[in-house]
Amino acid sequence: MLIDTHCHLDAAEFDADRAAVFDAARAAGVSGLLVPAVEAANFAKVVDLAGRLPECRYALGIHPMYVARAQESDLELLRDGLVQGGAVAVGEIGLDGFIPDGDLPRQTAFFIAQLKLAREFDLPVVLHVRRAQDAILKCLRQIRVSGGIAHAFNGSRQQAETFIKLGFKLGFGGAMTYTGSRRIRELAASLPLSSIVLETDAPDIPPAWCTGGRNDPANLARFAQELATLRGIDVDAVIATTGDNAVDAIPGLAEMPGFRTAVSGA
Repeated sequence: MLIDTHCHLDAAEFDADRAAVFDAARAAGVSGLLVPAVEAANFAKVVDLAGRLPECRYALGIHPMYVARAQESDLELLRDGLVQGGAVAVGEIGLDGFIPDGDLPRQTAFFIAQLKLAREFDLPVVLHVRRAQDAILKCLRQIRVSGGIAHAFNGSRQQAETFIKLGFKLGFGGAMTYTGSRRIRELAASLPLSSIVLETDAPDIPPAWCTGGRNDPANLARFAQELATLRGIDVDAVIATTGDNAVDAIPGLAEMPGFRTAVSGA
């Protein structure tokens, strides 16, 4: 099944047409979405969204780009949300070495605290790894968690292999549709297919055919075709394997009705 492992369907960019966007994704063959939170202020929104759409599951976490305005008490709110059950992962969490004045020590403190919560609740994590792969790997070696997804992967092959050895899948999406993204496309073409999941990061990281526009989850079907073309294999194989990979990385995704149907029909 075709699973979008990273879609911010709760974002304000979708407020005017969220239902239509979701229907278009479903019509394009997308059977499931993982919606990660980015701060305590949107925990309730992602929980509500997943409650209304059976094909959606959610993760709870504090994104590194939102750490500057986060409070220590937000970590307790995160704990409370995880205690309630329903979250299939802790995310989106991680480090961002790209944003100006990003305060990496503060990002790291929040990241480590959230890794500890993921370990405590035995949940996988959804990682934001922009220009911070080695620093994140260092934290993951110190605080072992039950795997997850390195979202929007753009590191080296060596870094990719290290994430894989630590039990992570790597997320590929809109960036691999650009011919100039040579490293990403080479990794997408040559890494073991068993290590790859598909994602949109909608409304962000729009593909080559809508540069500067809004990315929608319906684009995932074309991302699957792009990956199939890069690897020289049938798109159905890409959809089947990346769907299985998504559930392997985030076991809670197996509870989506589309996955249960796909398994029972196999």
